[in-house]
Amino acid sequence: MANTYTQMHIQCVIAVKYRQSQIGDDWKDQLHNYITTTLQNYGHKMLAINSMPDHLHLFFGFRPNQSLADLMRIVKNESSAWINDKQFTKAVFKWQEGYGAFSYSRSHVKSVISYVLNQEEHHRKRTFLEEYHQFLEQFEIEYDERNVFKQPE
Repeated sequence: MANTYTQMHIQCVIAVKYRQSQIGDDWKDQLHNYITTTLQNYGHKMLAINSMPDHLHLFFGFRPNQSLADLMRIVKNESSAWINDKQFTKAVFKWQEGYGAFSYSRSHVKSVISYVLNQEEHHRKRTFLEEYHQFLEQFEIEYDERNVFKQPE
């Protein structure tokens, strides 16, 4: 895209289906590397990635060469297939439908990187759902509680 200049920083949050604690400490770094490579293959730049057993945060420089929805579909489909191929989990691994996406200005990049990399510390004080609701409220996103990362049925 000649003469197209952009600066978009996006943090996406995705949850394991039913928020099950399936992401293991022993393989989460491999998952982070796999997802980073996937993003880079599509021209985006990973700034920070981290996960807890039931969800994952990715913060990246977004290029407008594809839609965010397409990128997240690819990341989720390819990473879940990779996890299942590697047999990292006893049950079939799936990401929950949907995701959260939040944009930041350049002045917030360092603090968001720090936030993503320090997930373990944040979750000593609040749950994933509390954290996610805080994002939705901070960014003034209207939502239906019935559609926010569903509980097991």
